[in-house]
Amino acid sequence: MTRLSVNINKVALLRNARGSNLPDVVQVAKDCERFGAEGITVHPRSDERHIRYRDVYDLKPVVQTEFNIEGYPDERFLQMVCEVRPHQCTLVPDPPNVLTSNAGWNTIEQSALLTDVIARLHAAGIRVSLFIETDKDLIAGAKKVGSDRIEFYTGPYAETFAQNPAQAITPYQDCAQFATEIGLGINAGHDLNLFNLAYLKHHIPQLLEVSIGHALIADALYLGLENTIQRYKLQLVGNQ
Repeated sequence: MTRLSVNINKVALLRNARGSNLPDVVQVAKDCERFGAEGITVHPRSDERHIRYRDVYDLKPVVQTEFNIEGYPDERFLQMVCEVRPHQCTLVPDPPNVLTSNAGWNTIEQSALLTDVIARLHAAGIRVSLFIETDKDLIAGAKKVGSDRIEFYTGPYAETFAQNPAQAITPYQDCAQFATEIGLGINAGHDLNLFNLAYLKHHIPQLLEVSIGHALIADALYLGLENTIQRYKLQLVGNQ
């Protein structure tokens, strides 16, 4: 089974626009789980433009499924993660002011940093996933620095899917097989939606988890949150 983890950053962005607590991020997380989500993802950034660090602490006692915290491993982030102790920490190589995660780790050039960070997270009992692109050398590097999983950056897949699905999926299939052979679990995230998700799942049966936020929240504006979550879950069990 592939877990659907709902990224609620955009819910927090909407709340922050008015300076109130509407919508209530904690309540939305509880509702996502009630509607069938198998995980909740948050990605606090240094400017707290959507999820705030306070939100992470508030969510910890509430999330009953898998709690996944994404982010760049600066000292503030690592201290928070080690205090909260989510089930999983997904490390991303974002600089502070980037709009969204749009590249994976260079696990070779940044091996010293990642080795130290992952050891620290493991000592706190946290599973670690590295955001990464379809490069076998970098995937091998993820294994070498001690990561438990990789999360494929699926932006390139989403960009080319409509024109040529088979071509779009091929590098991910190849790298998924390689990752499995060397003992890495596989997650995926970025620009996945109701149009391209089922095809990804069908061609990468090793997929353990997808983290989806922007498209899912946008779809919920038209379809409703409960209906949207159920539709995304159906994409992960279909045969397409």
